[in-house]
Amino acid sequence: MGSTSEAAKQDKPAAEGARPARRRLSVDRRREELMAAALELFSKRDAEDVSIDDVASAAGASRALVYHYFGGKQELYVAALRSAAAQLEARLQPVDGGRPLDELAGGLTRYFDFVEEHAAGFAALLKGGPANRSGEIGEIVDSVRHRLFRLIMKQMRVHEPRPVLRITLRSWIASVETAGLDWLEHRDIERPRLESMLVDQMVALLRVAADRDPQVEQLLGDLIREQTS
Repeated sequence: MGSTSEAAKQDKPAAEGARPARRRLSVDRRREELMAAALELFSKRDAEDVSIDDVASAAGASRALVYHYFGGKQELYVAALRSAAAQLEARLQPVDGGRPLDELAGGLTRYFDFVEEHAAGFAALLKGGPANRSGEIGEIVDSVRHRLFRLIMKQMRVHEPRPVLRITLRSWIASVETAGLDWLEHRDIERPRLESMLVDQMVALLRVAADRDPQVEQLLGDLIREQTS
């Protein structure tokens, strides 16, 4: 009996040691972990299908802690998407000094750096259903698109696009978003090849638009001359 009791005493600390220790994290770090867990879930399932309990479990936190930091699922969803959008917009800071199409290619590389390094955030940002495209959620997604739109105009030295050019550029941005989601899902094409293809798509779209608007015709001519000079 004595030996059995002694063994039990020895086993008890081992069993307790097997449980993960609760970590003391700063407020900002804990919020980041909760948002990261939420983005991972929101990237795979509709927001309506993700519960606070799901987020708490994924983050190794309590339900009460999630409510303490965010108040509810909608607040958490908005905060997580704002975080992802801010990180993406930071990647889109322009780098001036090169030829316009080279600058465009560089911007695409930074964009896909974010897609690759923050897959959950990118997917969650763009995969929301129609119900999520109004109010704050719609504003967050649109802010990223507007940022990319302004960046492209700056790279192409355009101050005020007319309708044909505006539609062309917004159509290309939609293609880039779709390409990013498809690449994350399949990863069956090398990133440099995909990025090069998207630059070529931009030129092709501008060629079509140039037949319909003299502004685009002049812009395309300038781009080609700079690229070959």
